[in-house]
Amino acid sequence: MHINDFNILVAGVQHVGFAQTIVDEMEASAKVRGTGIAKRSPEYVANKMLEGKAVIALHKDGTWAGFCYIETWSHGEFVANSGLIVNPIYRKAGLAKAIKFKVFELSRTKYPDAKIFGLTTGLAVMKINSELGYEPVTYSQLSQDENFWKGCQSCVNYDILMSKGRQNCMCTAMLYDPEEKKAQEEERLKKITKKATLLERIEAKLRNSLKMVTVNLFRTQNA
Repeated sequence: MHINDFNILVAGVQHVGFAQTIVDEMEASAKVRGTGIAKRSPEYVANKMLEGKAVIALHKDGTWAGFCYIETWSHGEFVANSGLIVNPIYRKAGLAKAIKFKVFELSRTKYPDAKIFGLTTGLAVMKINSELGYEPVTYSQLSQDENFWKGCQSCVNYDILMSKGRQNCMCTAMLYDPEEKKAQEEERLKKITKKATLLERIEAKLRNSLKMVTVNLFRTQNA
Protein backbone atom coordinates (compact mmCIF):
# COMPACT_ATOMS: atom_id res chain seq x y z
CA MET A 1 0.00 0.00 0.00
CA HIS A 2 1.39 3.39 -1.05
CA ILE A 3 0.26 6.98 -0.57
CA ASN A 4 -0.20 7.20 -4.34
CA ASP A 5 -3.07 4.72 -3.99
CA PHE A 6 -5.17 7.50 -2.45
CA ASN A 7 -6.82 10.72 -3.57
CA ILE A 8 -6.69 13.51 -0.99
CA LEU A 9 -9.01 16.38 -1.82
CA VAL A 10 -11.30 19.07 -0.45
CA ALA A 11 -14.54 17.34 0.51
CA GLY A 12 -17.82 18.31 -1.15
CA VAL A 13 -21.47 17.38 -1.46
CA GLN A 14 -20.55 14.08 -3.14
CA HIS A 15 -18.85 12.93 0.07
CA VAL A 16 -21.67 13.65 2.54
CA GLY A 17 -22.62 9.96 2.55
CA PHE A 18 -19.40 9.17 4.45
CA ALA A 19 -20.30 11.42 7.42
CA GLN A 20 -21.80 8.70 9.63
CA THR A 21 -18.89 6.33 9.00
CA ILE A 22 -16.42 9.09 9.85
CA VAL A 23 -17.97 10.05 13.21
CA ASP A 24 -18.35 6.39 14.17
CA GLU A 25 -14.66 5.79 13.52
CA MET A 26 -13.70 8.94 15.44
CA GLU A 27 -15.49 7.65 18.53
CA ALA A 28 -14.25 4.07 18.15
CA SER A 29 -10.66 5.21 17.70
CA ALA A 30 -10.82 7.41 20.80
CA LYS A 31 -12.07 4.47 22.88
CA VAL A 32 -9.23 2.26 21.65
CA ARG A 33 -6.66 4.90 22.55
CA GLY A 34 -8.33 5.54 25.89
CA THR A 35 -8.31 9.27 25.24
CA GLY A 36 -10.98 11.92 25.15
CA ILE A 37 -12.61 13.40 22.07
CA ALA A 38 -15.01 16.24 21.40
CA LYS A 39 -17.86 14.34 19.73
CA ARG A 40 -19.36 15.57 16.47
CA SER A 41 -22.62 14.59 14.82
CA PRO A 42 -22.88 13.31 11.23
CA GLU A 43 -24.79 16.49 10.40
CA TYR A 44 -21.94 18.65 11.69
CA VAL A 45 -19.35 16.75 9.64
CA ALA A 46 -21.56 16.82 6.55
CA ASN A 47 -21.99 20.59 6.90
CA LYS A 48 -18.21 21.04 6.95
CA MET A 49 -18.05 19.19 3.65
CA LEU A 50 -20.76 21.39 2.15
CA GLU A 51 -18.89 24.53 3.30
CA GLY A 52 -15.65 23.38 1.66
CA LYS A 53 -13.97 23.25 5.07
CA ALA A 54 -12.95 19.60 5.13
CA VAL A 55 -10.43 17.28 3.53
CA ILE A 56 -11.20 13.68 2.70
CA ALA A 57 -8.97 10.83 1.55
CA LEU A 58 -10.34 8.08 -0.68
CA HIS A 59 -8.70 4.89 -1.83
CA LYS A 60 -8.54 4.54 -5.60
CA ASP A 61 -11.38 1.99 -5.34
CA GLY A 62 -13.61 4.67 -3.76
CA THR A 63 -13.35 3.46 -0.15
CA TRP A 64 -13.22 6.14 2.55
CA ALA A 65 -9.67 6.35 3.92
CA GLY A 66 -9.33 9.49 6.06
CA PHE A 67 -10.75 12.86 7.06
CA CYS A 68 -10.08 16.19 8.78
CA TYR A 69 -11.99 19.48 8.98
CA ILE A 70 -11.58 23.18 9.74
CA GLU A 71 -13.17 25.08 12.61
CA THR A 72 -12.96 28.84 13.18
CA TRP A 73 -13.05 30.67 16.49
CA SER A 74 -12.93 34.25 17.83
CA HIS A 75 -14.40 35.64 14.60
CA GLY A 76 -11.79 33.97 12.41
CA GLU A 77 -8.78 35.00 14.46
CA PHE A 78 -8.15 31.34 15.27
CA VAL A 79 -8.48 28.22 13.13
CA ALA A 80 -8.34 24.61 14.25
CA ASN A 81 -7.75 21.54 12.07
CA SER A 82 -9.89 19.04 13.92
CA GLY A 83 -11.17 15.49 13.79
CA LEU A 84 -8.19 13.92 12.04
CA ILE A 85 -9.04 10.26 11.50
CA VAL A 86 -7.72 7.48 9.26
CA ASN A 87 -9.58 4.30 8.36
CA PRO A 88 -7.87 1.50 10.37
CA ILE A 89 -7.39 -0.66 7.27
CA TYR A 90 -5.31 2.09 5.67
CA ARG A 91 -3.08 3.11 8.55
CA LYS A 92 0.73 3.05 8.22
CA ALA A 93 0.47 4.38 4.65
CA GLY A 94 1.35 7.98 5.50
CA LEU A 95 -2.24 9.21 5.18
CA ALA A 96 -2.38 11.16 8.44
CA LYS A 97 0.55 13.32 7.40
CA ALA A 98 -0.78 13.83 3.87
CA ILE A 99 -4.23 14.82 5.16
CA LYS A 100 -2.77 17.21 7.74
CA PHE A 101 -0.65 18.91 5.11
CA LYS A 102 -3.68 19.23 2.81
CA VAL A 103 -6.01 20.68 5.47
CA PHE A 104 -3.23 23.02 6.65
CA GLU A 105 -2.88 24.28 3.07
CA LEU A 106 -6.66 24.74 2.85
CA SER A 107 -6.68 26.65 6.15
CA ARG A 108 -3.89 28.99 5.01
CA THR A 109 -5.77 29.62 1.76
CA LYS A 110 -9.13 30.34 3.38
CA TYR A 111 -7.80 32.14 6.46
CA PRO A 112 -4.30 33.48 5.63
CA ASP A 113 -4.14 35.75 8.70
CA ALA A 114 -5.54 33.30 11.24
CA LYS A 115 -3.56 31.52 13.92
CA ILE A 116 -3.88 27.76 13.45
CA PHE A 117 -3.92 25.69 16.61
CA GLY A 118 -4.58 22.21 17.85
CA LEU A 119 -5.01 20.17 21.01
CA THR A 120 -3.83 16.58 20.80
CA THR A 121 -2.62 13.64 22.85
CA GLY A 122 -1.10 11.88 19.83
CA LEU A 123 2.67 11.93 19.44
CA ALA A 124 2.37 11.29 15.69
CA VAL A 125 0.14 14.35 15.27
CA MET A 126 2.51 16.45 17.35
CA LYS A 127 5.38 15.45 15.08
CA ILE A 128 3.39 16.35 11.95
CA ASN A 129 2.37 19.68 13.48
CA SER A 130 6.02 20.46 14.20
CA GLU A 131 6.90 19.79 10.56
CA LEU A 132 4.21 22.27 9.53
CA GLY A 133 5.65 24.95 11.80
CA TYR A 134 3.43 24.61 14.87
CA GLU A 135 5.05 25.26 18.23
CA PRO A 136 3.99 24.08 21.72
CA VAL A 137 2.16 26.83 23.64
CA THR A 138 0.19 27.31 26.83
CA TYR A 139 -3.60 27.08 26.80
CA SER A 140 -3.77 30.83 27.46
CA GLN A 141 -2.38 31.44 23.95
CA LEU A 142 -5.29 29.62 22.33
CA SER A 143 -8.71 30.98 21.46
CA GLN A 144 -10.68 31.87 24.57
CA ASP A 145 -13.97 31.58 22.66
CA GLU A 146 -16.44 29.90 25.03
CA ASN A 147 -17.87 27.85 22.17
CA PHE A 148 -14.49 26.28 21.60
CA TRP A 149 -14.18 25.14 25.21
CA LYS A 150 -17.77 23.87 25.20
CA GLY A 151 -16.63 21.41 22.56
CA CYS A 152 -14.51 19.74 25.24
CA GLN A 153 -17.53 18.89 27.37
CA SER A 154 -17.97 15.48 25.71
CA CYS A 155 -14.32 14.58 26.38
CA VAL A 156 -13.63 12.13 29.22
CA ASN A 157 -10.97 14.52 30.51
CA TYR A 158 -13.28 17.53 30.77
CA ASP A 159 -13.32 17.46 34.59
CA ILE A 160 -9.51 17.61 34.59
CA LEU A 161 -9.58 20.60 32.25
CA MET A 162 -12.05 22.51 34.43
CA SER A 163 -10.33 21.58 37.69
CA LYS A 164 -7.20 23.26 36.34
CA GLY A 165 -9.03 26.39 35.29
CA ARG A 166 -8.59 25.58 31.59
CA GLN A 167 -4.85 26.20 31.97
CA ASN A 168 -3.82 22.68 30.98
CA CYS A 169 -5.13 19.15 30.55
CA MET A 170 -4.09 15.84 28.99
CA CYS A 171 -3.75 17.39 25.53
CA THR A 172 -0.72 19.32 24.28
CA ALA A 173 -1.52 22.72 22.77
CA MET A 174 0.29 23.68 19.55
CA LEU A 175 0.04 26.88 17.53
CA TYR A 176 1.04 28.19 14.09
CA ASP A 177 1.18 32.00 14.14
CA PRO A 178 1.53 33.47 10.60
CA GLU A 179 2.67 36.85 11.94
CA GLU A 180 5.38 35.22 13.99
CA LYS A 181 6.47 33.09 11.04
CA LYS A 182 6.56 36.20 8.85
CA ALA A 183 8.76 37.99 11.40
CA GLN A 184 11.06 34.97 11.61
CA GLU A 185 11.36 34.84 7.83
CA GLU A 186 12.10 38.57 7.63
CA GLU A 187 14.80 38.17 10.28
CA ARG A 188 16.27 35.23 8.37
CA LEU A 189 16.37 37.29 5.16
CA LYS A 190 18.02 40.18 6.99
CA LYS A 191 20.76 37.85 8.20
CA ILE A 192 21.24 36.48 4.70
CA THR A 193 21.39 40.01 3.27
CA LYS A 194 23.86 41.05 5.98
CA LYS A 195 26.09 38.07 5.20
CA ALA A 196 25.86 38.78 1.47
CA THR A 197 26.80 42.43 2.03
CA LEU A 198 29.74 41.39 4.20
CA LEU A 199 30.94 38.98 1.52
CA GLU A 200 30.64 41.70 -1.12
CA ARG A 201 32.79 44.00 1.01
CA ILE A 202 35.39 41.29 1.55
CA GLU A 203 35.44 40.52 -2.18
CA ALA A 204 35.81 44.24 -2.97
CA LYS A 205 38.76 44.54 -0.58
CA LEU A 206 40.38 41.46 -2.07
CA ARG A 207 39.96 42.87 -5.58
CA ASN A 208 41.46 46.19 -4.50
CA SER A 209 44.35 44.44 -2.77
CA LEU A 210 44.99 42.31 -5.85
CA LYS A 211 44.84 45.41 -8.02
CA MET A 212 47.40 47.19 -5.82
CA VAL A 213 49.71 44.16 -5.90
CA THR A 214 49.48 44.05 -9.68
CA VAL A 215 50.18 47.79 -9.98
CA ASN A 216 53.17 47.61 -7.62
CA LEU A 217 54.55 44.61 -9.46
CA PHE A 218 54.22 46.43 -12.77
CA ARG A 219 56.01 49.48 -11.38
CA THR A 220 58.82 47.33 -9.97
CA GLN A 221 59.32 45.57 -13.29
CA ASN A 222 59.46 48.87 -15.18
CA ALA A 223 61.56 50.82 -12.70
